[in-house]
Amino acid sequence: MQEIQRHTVTDPAEFGRVAVLMGGWSAERAVSLKSGQAVLVALRARGVDAHGLDVDRAILNALVEGRFDRAFIILHGRGGEDGGIQGALEFLGLPYTGSGVLASALGMDKLRTKQVWLGRGLPTPAYHLVGSAAELAAAAAALGLPLAVKPAREGSSIGISRVDAPAQFQTAWERAAACDSAVLVEPWIQGQEYTGGWLQGEALPLIRLETPREFYDYEAKYHADDTRYLCPCGLPAEREMKLRELVRQAFTAVDGSGWGRVDFIVDARDQPWLLEVNTVPGMTDHSLVPMAARVAGLSFEDLVWRILETSLVRPS
Repeated sequence: MQEIQRHTVTDPAEFGRVAVLMGGWSAERAVSLKSGQAVLVALRARGVDAHGLDVDRAILNALVEGRFDRAFIILHGRGGEDGGIQGALEFLGLPYTGSGVLASALGMDKLRTKQVWLGRGLPTPAYHLVGSAAELAAAAAALGLPLAVKPAREGSSIGISRVDAPAQFQTAWERAAACDSAVLVEPWIQGQEYTGGWLQGEALPLIRLETPREFYDYEAKYHADDTRYLCPCGLPAEREMKLRELVRQAFTAVDGSGWGRVDFIVDARDQPWLLEVNTVPGMTDHSLVPMAARVAGLSFEDLVWRILETSLVRPS
C-alpha cells in the first residue's frame, strides 16, 4: 500500500475540536500522560482547539458527548497502541492520527511483526516463543547465549531481560510472563543501537543511542541523564540513506502510516537487525522522534501539527 504523504493544513480551525487521548490503563500510562500533556500544550500554542482526555473504559461516551471532530492518539501500550482504540474510533467515524487498526495491532505484537518482516525478507533476529522456564532453556540450547527474553506485547522495554547463564532462566521467564502470556526469546545482538522515525511518508534522520546501562531499558529511555543521543548519527550519508530505506520497508511492511518509529541494531559485521515498530512513539522530553524531527528542521510544535495532519488522510 502506498501511503498518502501529506494533507497540508495552515488554518487551525480546519482541525476543529480535537481530543488528545492520553493515559489509559497500560503499563506505559505514566509515559503517555507526560507525552499527552506535551502534545496538548503544543497544539494549543498553535491555536488548535485541543482538549486532553485521560482515557478510561467510558472514553467513547466522552468523545460523543464532547462533540469532537478528530482524535490525537498519544496512548502508549495495550489499549491504545494495539488497534483497540483505533477500531473504536473507526466505529464512531472519528478521524484519528497515525496508523490504522491492522498496523497498530501488528506493531504492538513483536511476534507478528517479526513474522511479517521475515515474510518480506527483512532482517530480524531468529526467535522462539516459550511458555515456561524449561522451554526457555530449550530455546537457549538452540539459539545460544546471551539471549533477550521479552514479553511479545509490551513497550518501553518493560519486562525485558538479558540472559547470560542458565541460573537466570527462571527470573527472566517470570519477569516477562508477568507482563504477557506470550514470551519471545531472541539472540542478544551485540552492536550499535539506532532508531528511525517516520513522518508523512519520509524517514527522519537516524539517532544512534548510547547508554552505560546493560541496554536501552526503561530507565535509560525516560529517566537517566547519561544516555547519549547522537543525531546526526555519524554514519556516512550513503550508509544512513540505506538504513533509512530499511526503516521505510520495515514500517510499511506492517501497513504503518502517518508517523511512527522503527528500532534496530547494527552488529559488528555491519548487518542491521530489526527489533520492533512503534506506531505511537513517546513525545516526552526524552523521546526520540522529536529529537530527529528537530534535526530535520521541525520544532516540537511543528512536529505535533504535522502529526495532527495525519488525521485528515487515511490510506486505502
